[in-house]
Amino acid sequence: MKLKKFLIATLALSVFLPFNPKEADAASPSCYNPNQPAKTYVNVSAATLWKEPGTKRTIDKYSLSNPVDMRTWTAKMPTASTRIWLTGKTETQGLYGQEIKVLKTSGSWVQVAVKDQYTSKSKYGYPGWMPKSQVIIQKAGYENCQTANIKAKTAFLYNDKSNKFLEVSFNTRLPIIKSEKDWVQVMTPSNQVKWIKKSDINIYASLSKIPKPNSNDLVNTGKMFLGLPYLWAGTSAYGFDCSGFTYSIYKYHGILLPRDASEQIKKGKFVSKTQIQPGDLLFFAYNKGKGKVHHVAMYAGNGKMIHSPKAGRTVEIISINTSPYKDEYAGSRRYLQ
Repeated sequence: MKLKKFLIATLALSVFLPFNPKEADAASPSCYNPNQPAKTYVNVSAATLWKEPGTKRTIDKYSLSNPVDMRTWTAKMPTASTRIWLTGKTETQGLYGQEIKVLKTSGSWVQVAVKDQYTSKSKYGYPGWMPKSQVIIQKAGYENCQTANIKAKTAFLYNDKSNKFLEVSFNTRLPIIKSEKDWVQVMTPSNQVKWIKKSDINIYASLSKIPKPNSNDLVNTGKMFLGLPYLWAGTSAYGFDCSGFTYSIYKYHGILLPRDASEQIKKGKFVSKTQIQPGDLLFFAYNKGKGKVHHVAMYAGNGKMIHSPKAGRTVEIISINTSPYKDEYAGSRRYLQ
């Protein structure tokens, strides 16, 4: 019965997500494995997952299309009130090429779980609803290839080294199928061959080979985003929420934390406030630090922290003694060994 339900769901999804062949069928690289099973991926630069499917605000159409227009969407939310509206309505984001698992379908919407975003909400990953048009199913034949990890805040994929195809976010990961002096050729989720500048990426033989960061690496990566407006549910260079910021900085350096602050505090090693080091995470809770955890920041050294605070504000560095954080401090955790 479970198999039958899975096949029905897959068939329904495939109506919207045809299994496309490679656009450029040059000689397959040696890392290509034609026997890999099909997987489901995000097929837009940044997919916003919603708490419920259905009608949204008119301005949200820019986040619901394929391709999405994240710059226009965020530009049309210039005030705190337009961004606060998202609170409790959006859940998280998935980046281009990120693996997801289909949980349910409802009309033109699909509920998915983002696989590498740990949460107690689902054993499959962080759940939320997104348009079917932003999802694609493909064979995972390039998983043994080298990985291009975007190190720039955003970078462009190109059709032929001159014509831009798609802007993608920091932390986007795509398999490499060819490398030249200044460019690499990558495979997209829709099995299209595109180019990206080497200067925009780090190249790893595998994700397990990402170099272990030190404290300064974490803080310096976070500083790249100073001035970036807060975005509830954000995990991309178009906007972070507080835990999306810390989750994304650590993920970039090969360390996977839980997605939410309330669960990030349960991992790592307890560190007393007098022993905190740059890169450690600081947590804040209601009821003067004794209630529910509602915020997380990264210690930046010299009595300061870097964080994405709230709607209407931007990523900033402030004193750890700034109100209300001084009174709401709930503990610190270290994730570096």
